[in-house]
Amino acid sequence: MANTIRNPLVWSAEALERALGGLSEAGARLGGAADGREAPPALRRIGMEDIRAALRAGWDDFLACRTHALLLCVIYPLVGLAAWMAAADARLLPLLFPAAAGFALIGPAAAIGLYELSRRRERGESPSWIDAFRVIGSPAFGPVFALTLMLGAVFVAWMAIAAALYAATLGAHAPASLADLARLALTTPEGWALIAASAAVGGLLAATVLAASVISFPMLLDRDVGLPAAVVASVRFTLLNPGPALAWGAIVAGALALGMLPLFAGLVVAVPVLGHATWHLYRRATAPEAEPGADKALA
Repeated sequence: MANTIRNPLVWSAEALERALGGLSEAGARLGGAADGREAPPALRRIGMEDIRAALRAGWDDFLACRTHALLLCVIYPLVGLAAWMAAADARLLPLLFPAAAGFALIGPAAAIGLYELSRRRERGESPSWIDAFRVIGSPAFGPVFALTLMLGAVFVAWMAIAAALYAATLGAHAPASLADLARLALTTPEGWALIAASAAVGGLLAATVLAASVISFPMLLDRDVGLPAAVVASVRFTLLNPGPALAWGAIVAGALALGMLPLFAGLVVAVPVLGHATWHLYRRATAPEAEPGADKALA
């Protein structure tokens, strides 16, 4: 059989599914509270029109909850500016770009309050900014917090890998400024090796996080399914819709990158719109009219 280059998103999703194989069923056998949990919803195939509709609905939610969203998200550009200022220390310069790129790894957790605002608005309520924090006292808080810790661990691992890659390539060079770092990365063989290795490793981690979290956070808010079942459902959704899932990941990465350009100020809009849109993507992925057995082939 001829060797082929596989879609990294599909490869990551399949690897995750194998790693999580039986975990959801094992959790259901533990007894106690697990016995009363809901079954994960049926999944459906989506297309680019679903993604466009989710983005439009996310924009509508942002306009309706603009004050709440801005209040929630103003912290992100402030954190970005603080990181940029910290990078004035030449010793931290090599970690600036990996940290900025790694924001996408923890983005799904950062938008948890926005999912809740969209959920309440969908039910016909007029949510206030305080509603975004009600997840803290809800039954979903435990699994949401656990999944947040998992994404945080991936981010820490990415930063450690990025530091090791820099040490192995450009470690002998100490950039004096951001411009000097860019020159080293773009005009030397070691710099291009660093870019290639970082893109490969970072892309694999991003694909894995996308597969595990694309609909799991909203599902945990919406249904009492438990963490393993939510992550498995998210992975299965990715395997069912590899093209749209990859397109969604590219849209998220592109929007966050653009949001970081004007001194991170664009994140005040990019994060809430993407957060609200993620809720609507989840709803389209698990719509009640989903064809029965649409995901049976992945069982």
